[in-house]
Amino acid sequence: MVSKNTICLWFDGTALDAAKFYSETFPDSAVGAVYRAPGDYPAGKEGDVLTVEFTVMGIPCLGLNGGPAFKPTEAFSFQVATDDQAETDRLWNAIVGNGGQESACGWCKDKWGLSWQITPRALTAAIADPDRAAAKRAFDAMMTMSKIDIAAIEAARRG
Repeated sequence: MVSKNTICLWFDGTALDAAKFYSETFPDSAVGAVYRAPGDYPAGKEGDVLTVEFTVMGIPCLGLNGGPAFKPTEAFSFQVATDDQAETDRLWNAIVGNGGQESACGWCKDKWGLSWQITPRALTAAIADPDRAAAKRAFDAMMTMSKIDIAAIEAARRG
């Protein structure tokens, strides 16, 4: 059954590669149907991969090989809640180590230009601490980081 709401992500001929990477990297992710163009179109030829159905952590997505006209921006990102430093490191390193790039405060971008927030649950808890001074210390520590260091966040929270 096709989901009633699906995220459509625009790619420049690399939707299948991206979908395969996501399915190998993130739990509860898979590549589904691959549809080939029935005729030539502005970004490709008959028989080229036109769309790819896939899931990323249970979220239904459609990769559209629409060509170079549109590029992803940080206005859309996947936010991944991680349980520990090992999971944070694994996902961060998979994205950045596969042609991606680091950004700030737990954000990185994959080689296809999609943004990811690799967000430890410990960070979320720290910046939501009812002790506003502890929350601010954790927040200030986060602002100095690319990949989130959970031990440093927890140390800042404690003061």
